[in-house]
Amino acid sequence: MPTLSAPTAQFDYELIDSGNEQKLERFGSYTLIRPEPKAIWKPELDSRQWQMAQGTYVKKPTGGYWKWKGTVPSSWLIRRTDLSFVLKPTSFKHVGIFPEQEPVWQWIQTKVQTAGRPVRMLNLFGYTGAATVAALKAGAQVTHVDASKESITWANENVKQNRLEGKPVRWIVDDVGKFVKRELNRGSKYDAILMDPPKFGRGVDGQVWKLEEDLPKLLSLCSSILESKPLFFFINAYAIQLSSFSLVNILSQTMKPSRGIVDGGELVLEPKNKTYPLSTTIFARWEGENVK
Repeated sequence: MPTLSAPTAQFDYELIDSGNEQKLERFGSYTLIRPEPKAIWKPELDSRQWQMAQGTYVKKPTGGYWKWKGTVPSSWLIRRTDLSFVLKPTSFKHVGIFPEQEPVWQWIQTKVQTAGRPVRMLNLFGYTGAATVAALKAGAQVTHVDASKESITWANENVKQNRLEGKPVRWIVDDVGKFVKRELNRGSKYDAILMDPPKFGRGVDGQVWKLEEDLPKLLSLCSSILESKPLFFFINAYAIQLSSFSLVNILSQTMKPSRGIVDGGELVLEPKNKTYPLSTTIFARWEGENVK
């Protein structure tokens, strides 16, 4: 199974070190320490280098909080080649992007740019819109769906930051399953689907989402709104008990009627010191054959 490793392009991010269930990262000008349960080894760097971090997320049973050294702005920018994103430390340890997704953005851009036809992409559980920005920049028309109004607002900020306001993007604050059902009833079709479902979540009306239970049903619905010759279908999954083989199997079954190839694996952060790669995510992707 393949791995996709970040960073693979000019990206103002680096994994400096990891260990003791934490990771030391640089996002632009600021260095942060965040929890990482998968980093069960010992750090490679000594504690003095970790202590130089400007921000540390302290995890608590009921949530968590940030501890800061010096003055750190409430938001700042991070750049990746010709893209930039607005970062904001949140109360649940995230900062607005998942840096391990950087090769996925590149893969999507390449697929869109070489498609040889207009591409309508559906981004489900779109969060703050890094993939939406990448797809718009490559020339796709994007429908971005998330149950969080705050995430949609943040994604819109990222679009404006990249001067893509005039590009064809549609923002939808809704439960993903309900939206896909309505698109099916309307006869809407998409060339490509990207989804990044949480392990557990709630929709705008309090609907409960459990990935292991609900993903197969959602994939079945999504397959019904794909064009007859789809371009791609990409799934990411975090913090779940399933393996990448599980995602590959269900995606293969979902896309069985269409001609294409499927693979999967892990998204990996490669540290600057080339010591211990950190796997954070599993993925599966299907891409169509002869889709022009």
